[in-house]
Amino acid sequence: MTTHVTGTRGDWLKARLALLQAEKDLTRRSDEVARQRQALPWVRIDKDYRFETDDGTASLTDLFQGRSQLLVYHFMFGPDYTAGCPSCSAIADGFNGIVTHLANHDVMLWTVSRAPLARLQHYKQRMGWTFPWASSYDGDFNFDFNVSFTEEQQHAGTIEYNYEQGGHAMDAIPVPPRVAQLAATCGTDAATWSRDRPGLSSFVREDGVVYHAYSAYARGLDAIWGMYPWFDRAPKGRNETNSWLRRHDEYGERPHA
Repeated sequence: MTTHVTGTRGDWLKARLALLQAEKDLTRRSDEVARQRQALPWVRIDKDYRFETDDGTASLTDLFQGRSQLLVYHFMFGPDYTAGCPSCSAIADGFNGIVTHLANHDVMLWTVSRAPLARLQHYKQRMGWTFPWASSYDGDFNFDFNVSFTEEQQHAGTIEYNYEQGGHAMDAIPVPPRVAQLAATCGTDAATWSRDRPGLSSFVREDGVVYHAYSAYARGLDAIWGMYPWFDRAPKGRNETNSWLRRHDEYGERPHA
């Protein structure tokens, strides 16, 4: 027998109407936060970042492909990984469908990682993805936007990620089992795996000048996990009580309850 609260349809409706007001308040608050996000000052970018893409070497301006706005998902796939991060892969599973809508509304979406392009292309084929993915293998891009860090920073404990120093599980000592487990799925050790992190950065181009507009990391990426809004509306929520997450081609057949 369930231990969850039960009731009549009338009980449910009363509670649902109260929740509806909370949901409306949250939507209005979210709209206000979006306005604050869009009002952030822009920072001019003068460094000549270079990327390797399917079409050859490209600049940051080239990634706009004629649009005025650019969204970059910083995908955890370091030079020493043999596969992309499972969590980033779950996020990226939602990109195929939306990239066309964004591109036709003046926004380009790219993923960028430090792994060599050939390795990204191979993984992209495995996952069945079609969105654009660039390698920043030899450049400063990932480091400048605080999603990649040096071994020296790691040893010195000076990594600053998500606008704070040493506050993330990837920086914890001893290494949490979950971090070690995720690293192993990428064919590397926890320390190497943790030198690359997930993030989202947005850029805008006006009068030939590119500006950095926004960046988010860690839980700031929850909103772009396409599956999370669905989980949040399922009766048991995200239900993340174990290491359940896999790449989409790694789930075995689930037994019937």
